[in-house]
Amino acid sequence: MDYKKTKAPRTTQTRDMNELSEKVGNVYEAVAIIGKRSNQISGALKRELEAKLQDFSMPQDALDETFENREQIEISRSYEKMPKSTLIATQEFVDDELVYRVGNRDDQLK
Repeated sequence: MDYKKTKAPRTTQTRDMNELSEKVGNVYEAVAIIGKRSNQISGALKRELEAKLQDFSMPQDALDETFENREQIEISRSYEKMPKSTLIATQEFVDDELVYRVGNRDDQLK
């Protein structure tokens, strides 16, 4: 998924917990689902950023000064401006874009 094109807000918003818990029946399960998805998103974003910044790394001694070029700074800034992973995960949960299962139940939730 392209997280740069997400419609998640860049700042935190107050959410109605009753509305979030309606889908799974329990506030704690909703928070756990959002939290697990948030961890997945942050891991994916971290790997993506490291892969892009790997192009700029040069093998040098640890004592040498590290020089940052303008492209590297712009890439880092673009990732800093993106919404946080928890906001993206919450927006996906609200928009019914998540598929999840509850392990000890027979019925599967969307």
